[in-house]
Order: sequence, then C-alpha cells, then structure tokens
Amino acid sequence: MISKEILSKVRKLEIRTKGLVNNVFGGEYQSAFKGRGMEFSEVREYTFGDDVRQIDWNVTARNGEPFIKVFEEEREQTLMLCVDISPSGFFGSRSQTKMELAIEICAVLAFSAIKNGDKVGMVLFSDKIEKVVPPKKGRTHVLRLIRELYTTEPAGTKTSIAEALSYVNRLLNRKAIVILASDFQDQNFDKEHRITGRKHDLVNLVINDELEEDLPNIGVVPLLDAETGEQTIVDTSSKKVRTAYKAKVLEHKKNLKEYFIRNKMDSVDVYTNRSYIRPLINFFQRRTARQ
Repeated sequence: MISKEILSKVRKLEIRTKGLVNNVFGGEYQSAFKGRGMEFSEVREYTFGDDVRQIDWNVTARNGEPFIKVFEEEREQTLMLCVDISPSGFFGSRSQTKMELAIEICAVLAFSAIKNGDKVGMVLFSDKIEKVVPPKKGRTHVLRLIRELYTTEPAGTKTSIAEALSYVNRLLNRKAIVILASDFQDQNFDKEHRITGRKHDLVNLVINDELEEDLPNIGVVPLLDAETGEQTIVDTSSKKVRTAYKAKVLEHKKNLKEYFIRNKMDSVDVYTNRSYIRPLINFFQRRTARQ
C-alpha cells in the first residue's frame, strides 16, 4: 500500500517537471537522442523536386511512371535508468539529498522519453540489484518508476557499479540509452563500464554535494562513512586537514572526469545546491552539435 505522503510527493514532482519537459527538455531530448536510423515506409508517385536517387525502379517499371521510396526515422528507443540507491545517496547538506536530486532528474528524463514515444525501464542498485522495472511506455508507467525510486529501501550497504552494469548488459539485447545516476563512490568498475559504453548510449549522471568537497570549520566531529559504517574523528578546525580532504576529493573527481574523456563517454555533473537545468541543457546541446 502506497502511503499518502509518497503519492503526494509523486504528484508534486510530476507537476514540477511537467512544465520543464513541455517547454524545454522534451525537444532537447528528441534532438540529442535520435532514432536508430531510417526505415522504409512506403512508395509514392514521383513529384518534381524529389530525390531521383530514391526512385524504386521495380515499381516504376511495373507502373510505367516513376515512383520513389519513402523512409521515416525509426524513432522508438529504450531509455534505461540505472540508479544508485546505496546509503551514500541519502546524504545532503542543503535543501535536498543526492537521492532526491537523482529522482527529480530521472523524472525529467523519463517524461521526456515518453513524450517522444520511447520506452523507459529502470534498474535500482547498491552493491546488488535491488529492483528491476522492465521498459514500457506511458505516464502511468513513469509514475510507477518514480514511486519505486521513493520507496525502495536498499538491502545492500555499499555500491557496485560493475554489478549493476553487468546486469544491464545481460538484460538489454538491443542498443539503448543508459543513464547511470550515481555519486560514483566506487572503484574497479571500468571493465563493465566500458562494455556498456560500447554496447549502449551511456550517459554518466554524476550526483554531487558541495559538503563532500569542502569540510566546514566546526571543530572536532565524527565523520561516518554511510556505506562502510566506518567512523573517523576529524578536526575540521585544522586548515591543513580541510585542505588535504578537499585535495583528495578533487583528485578523485579529476580522475573520474579524465576517465570519461579518455573513453569518449558523456557525463553530466549536478549538485544538490545548484539548478540542474543548465547542465542538462548544455549536455543535450553538446550531443546535438556532434550529430
């Protein structure tokens, strides 16, 4: 039984994202993620100005007058949302958690997909596969995906991107758009990650929180790793400690960015304390410009 609170959250999110999809992201999504190619539709009589290279000579010979082949873009695609719901995603230093930000962006992408006639599916993961929803079309289906994002509690305590993508690679027989939404607090996932990048249209949605980059000066505090449960006492009043902490985090982000570039993978960085609209629009426009 879905609680009234969850149903209210889902409804509010649908209302909040509907305008963005109709006015901004629906068209940007269509331009950025084109169909698989052109597919034969029909033949019709040749008219002045048609491309003579499209003349169907067999039909022309039978009818004694020129006919041309008509092709249409094969638009329908599958969008697979692969979302990290491990405990680190429930951290947030501002008005929302990383998980809440991921849910809202996934809603925007899912509604944009169905607006353009695509199917949407979802895999939720931690260090194991937590939930799988097969791809389907329609508003009701997207609302179900959002409910699952709000209500699925992870049984796993860590993150395994490799486990998630290995499953996705086995699940999807045809090329799909795969959105990997995670804070990427994981290692040794590059093998399966590169396989997904070759088989599918992989987009890495990197979810960030600024507090994970800059420790506030609040004295001696215990820091808890949400995924390992390990607790460390840290003196945040020490500038040396804060500088070293930030350097380590930025080094990880730099290495991750270079890895994406080296493997020619798309990535979008979003933050809990900043609007995701501009980064997402910039991403769509970069993709469109490449085509």
